Amino acid sequence: MYDPTVARLTYRALLGRRRALILSALPLLLIAISVVVRALAGADDQTASDLLGGLALATMVPIIGVIAGTGAIGPEIDDGSVVYLLSKPVKRPTIIFTKLIVAIAVTMVFSALPTFIAGYILNGNGQQIAVAYTVAALVASIAYAAIFLLLGTVSRHAVVFGLVYALVWEALFGSLVSGARTLSVQQWALAVAQKVAGGDMVTSDVALPTATVLLAVVTVLATWYAGQKLRSLTLAGEE
Repeated sequence: MYDPTVARLTYRALLGRRRALILSALPLLLIAISVVVRALAGADDQTASDLLGGLALATMVPIIGVIAGTGAIGPEIDDGSVVYLLSKPVKRPTIIFTKLIVAIAVTMVFSALPTFIAGYILNGNGQQIAVAYTVAALVASIAYAAIFLLLGTVSRHAVVFGLVYALVWEALFGSLVSGARTLSVQQWALAVAQKVAGGDMVTSDVALPTATVLLAVVTVLATWYAGQKLRSLTLAGEE
């Protein structure tokens, strides 16, 4: 299910100079803001939780997911270079699964690691806040990578739709509108973070069992459907 050649090509596409700079922008901003906040306000658990929840998990992680998920396959479909991959004796689900693993890895590196660094700067991991939000970022990275990989497979405007989803649904509705929170990857990840933190500094509107099931179902279904879409794209080309 994992093809090293596909993985190498995908890593090369995602970590080119231009895309790497884009991927690094938000993590560097998060760390810089954390340094300033710590210098001005000192170590404060509530401030750390608010910043990591509002900027890192609600904004940075989904945007990184958009860049990595859509970038893993969208440009290849747009410029027709996906034909190179489809001409190889590699099963279509293997291509999707490999690209998913790469997208997950890139999203995790550029979101979870900066989240931990920022959390440690803000309050030295007091009440396990830095670790809790890092785990949330890791969990969310998996679901976001699958969702946006699917989006990159089905739409030529995947980045635009992905950013609308990340900024409007996750960052706005997922944080402010109670009815939308149940269907928010952010809230599912926060349920896991709440379990890790163990206190009342990290909370979620979704119960942990429900969040776990939803994370697994969304990831599996998005990956499966992306494989089906790639298969139909191949058939259309052959016809």
